[in-house]
Amino acid sequence: MKNDFLKYQGQTTPHPLAIEISHANGSFIYDASGKEYLDFVAGVSANSLGHNHPKVKKAIHNQLEKYTHVMVYGEFIQTPQLELCKNLAATLPENLTSVYLVNSGTEATEGALKLAKRFTGRSEIIAGKNAYHGNTMGAMSVCGAEQQNSAFRPLVPGSRFIQFNNEKDLTKITSKTAGVILETIQGGAGFIEPKNNYLQKVKKRCEEVGALLILDEIQTGIGRTGKFWGFENYNMTPDIIVTGKGLGGGMPIGAFISSYDIMNTLKDNPKLGHITTFGGHPVIAAACLATVQEITSSNLMEEALRKEQIIRKHLHHPLIKEIRGKGLMLSLIMATPETADNVILESLNQGLILFWLLYEKRAVRITPPLTISDSEIIQGCKTLTNILNNISN
Repeated sequence: MKNDFLKYQGQTTPHPLAIEISHANGSFIYDASGKEYLDFVAGVSANSLGHNHPKVKKAIHNQLEKYTHVMVYGEFIQTPQLELCKNLAATLPENLTSVYLVNSGTEATEGALKLAKRFTGRSEIIAGKNAYHGNTMGAMSVCGAEQQNSAFRPLVPGSRFIQFNNEKDLTKITSKTAGVILETIQGGAGFIEPKNNYLQKVKKRCEEVGALLILDEIQTGIGRTGKFWGFENYNMTPDIIVTGKGLGGGMPIGAFISSYDIMNTLKDNPKLGHITTFGGHPVIAAACLATVQEITSSNLMEEALRKEQIIRKHLHHPLIKEIRGKGLMLSLIMATPETADNVILESLNQGLILFWLLYEKRAVRITPPLTISDSEIIQGCKTLTNILNNISN
């Protein structure tokens, strides 16, 4: 299987983990040999309700009995799509009620950038250095990560970059700026939270010059930081939201969300300002609706903050220099990149799934399902601590 995997399936790195998956349930993944892995990553923040959640599975089965794809997005009224949009709007301030469903987070980024340009009539985009908004050409153009971008230039022109949390850089946002796109918490750069009301100050500057603020909630949204949307932690509201990952409960989806007036500019002059064939696919939309309803009707959001404290309590070690992030979006900053590599790979050997971050090479990702139990958290922390002790010795 591994030889065929490497031969026939396009690869993303020279050294994939290459675990042959048999099945998954709850907080655990099982390989073909029957080995059990405790999942502290959740498909890189995607499996918000864990694996094979019964309500998500039931929603998928029920929708399969009715219909799958029937028409390109936005032409027919399809109950799963519409109910998902209404449920998302119910989690948001009244000015953010128009939801455009797409296939992934990176496509949502593309739609949001187009929307900002279309509404303002401007072309410049301001973005954060070492951001991550996806891997399509437009999304890469606003990531500001030269180590990723250099092999693919020229990218989409018109982007300028600011340093996250650097208030002096806000003067770069001018009357030429269509939109500012930032992650609510910078992910690939190391789970860096905004400080000193930074996001409020960015929004104020955008309002002063007539630019739109786009917040990338692909990782921070859908309950992971203790609120349904990450920006709710920082007492401000963006003009456009980008979401994906955890919204799907393990299924592929993305969305960009704005006001009715802003979103309406995509539908005319020209028509079809943004189009997608499979965006909001009814089976996937049904799974997403079940995910949103489960998170909003349960205590999983406040539990994310309580579970964060369990992780912080059980992970004290000299090799861990800092624990960054909020809720169940955490990263351990190790002493060196080599230590981070050793921890992740040895954890895998011992049945604990951890992962890297894109740009901060000292980081170890901890983004488990929101449904993970206290005992599972403690089990994973004990495994991790034992590995750190062995490395120290």
